[in-house]
Amino acid sequence: MLLVRGHGGGTALTGTIFERGEQAPTYRGAPNEDAPYVWVCDEFYEVESGGSETEIDGRTIRVAFDTPLPRGFDTREQALSAAKEHVRTQFARVGVPADDVRVEVVRPEEEGTPEDEQPAPADRSADEGSPEGDASDASR
Repeated sequence: MLLVRGHGGGTALTGTIFERGEQAPTYRGAPNEDAPYVWVCDEFYEVESGGSETEIDGRTIRVAFDTPLPRGFDTREQALSAAKEHVRTQFARVGVPADDVRVEVVRPEEEGTPEDEQPAPADRSADEGSPEGDASDASR
């Protein structure tokens, strides 16, 4: 499992990539369970009324959330690329430029771990902290 988190405008959004062999969520609209990589994340957008109040870049706005968008992918690279684009798109919907969004990729077991206790850089991809692919990922 990989957590893909975007930071921008003073807030963050996190989605999940379920990897080969992990049980992805099953609900109406979930992708084909045969997909080796499944991305699931909320979608949100700014609304005039209703929704939830939040602060983005120092301004208070109202946002509404859509049902999470589950998508299946054949490779980790495809899933990571789509996840990063999805996160940047959500921020763009509330006025945060995509270039101002910092995206990080972590495994849940690394969550909250001080940087000096996380795997050495040689054990991680240089792409925004993405964990490296495993040997079973034929696309690498």
